[in-house]
Amino acid sequence: MTEAEIKLKRTESVLLELVPQALGSLNDKRLHELNILEVKCSRGKSDAKVYINPEEYTESEQREYLKLLRKARPIVETFCLKDQGWFRCPKFTFEFDEQLEKSRNIDALFKKIAQERKGEDS
Repeated sequence: MTEAEIKLKRTESVLLELVPQALGSLNDKRLHELNILEVKCSRGKSDAKVYINPEEYTESEQREYLKLLRKARPIVETFCLKDQGWFRCPKFTFEFDEQLEKSRNIDALFKKIAQERKGEDS
């Protein structure tokens, strides 16, 4: 792992702690309960994607939360700047993490294939 990769991972871990703190400092109580799963920064640290756990929200609730988060983005960025004393903060993009659902679908397909093969062997 290179020094640049280590710095990038360090920044991501700091942001993973700071973003929930920033959301918790906002007046909107709905944003306090969001579960941040991961923060991924671009190589130059100019952009960062913040992944949120989608399990307990419907599609319409997810759209509403994303709209709220787009409005709160400048406040969250300012919070991170002030807390860390950075010159520049990554521009945040908030997304609900769909990887968990995709991996469950793949696991279900593998189980189905295994059951079909057992049926053929009998």
